[in-house]
Amino acid sequence: MSGFGVWTLRLKLGMICQRIFMAIYVLFDTETTGNQENDRIIQCGAMIVHDRENIEVYDELCATTVPISIEAMEVHNITPERLEGRAPFGETKFAAAVEKYNSPQNYLIAHNIGFDLGMLEKEGFSNRYTLIDTVRVARHLLPDQPYHRLQYLRYALGLYKEEEREAQKRGITIKAHDAIGDVLVLKLLLSRLVQLTQEKFPGVNPMQKMAELTKTPVLIKTFKFGKYKDRDIEEISREDMGYLQWMFNNLDLDEDMQYTLKQYLG
Repeated sequence: MSGFGVWTLRLKLGMICQRIFMAIYVLFDTETTGNQENDRIIQCGAMIVHDRENIEVYDELCATTVPISIEAMEVHNITPERLEGRAPFGETKFAAAVEKYNSPQNYLIAHNIGFDLGMLEKEGFSNRYTLIDTVRVARHLLPDQPYHRLQYLRYALGLYKEEEREAQKRGITIKAHDAIGDVLVLKLLLSRLVQLTQEKFPGVNPMQKMAELTKTPVLIKTFKFGKYKDRDIEEISREDMGYLQWMFNNLDLDEDMQYTLKQYLG
């Protein structure tokens, strides 16, 4: 075989291997009966991305024996009547799909993934995916944004300008605090975070970098709530260390705030 023929064969084999081992991205969100230990999933929304054009969309309600709290209904508008006749989560199409692709070469992606993954684990799911938490990645890449909630970033980054076209393409209706509507916004946010990652860390695989950032706690600069809201945490640590100690001991804080307070409390 000529040198050109060998090169052509290697190129074809490389392209075949790339298709075989191409990562799958599972973007998902859940709505639940509440946020306590016994609460369960009642809606799952997901987009499973195989490539730019091949995207599976899931939007399913599911039954549970756990009552829906009034506070949860206030947020997502899912009432017990809407769940009548629905199968439990374990019998949904998404439950089968998330198990099917459960491999370290694939990515499981959510906004505040700890909560949603915890809900999947209550249904018997055991994770093997590489995880990306878009909240933490956004905190790393957009440190000057005052908030990193999905709906806040939807407007702060102008994602809402792109969502109608994407929704029509995927046959999705966008509603805040609706699982599939939030997943569509999540997809747009992920694309923006990929772009920011490529700009800040040129020459690296952006998905792998975001997975790395997901594992890296963020030192938060300012308080987002409480009596020192919008004040610099380092400044408050010098003025009122007792407040930081009280927060750490008494409030249900996310991992990044716990990490931040630990740094100042020594």
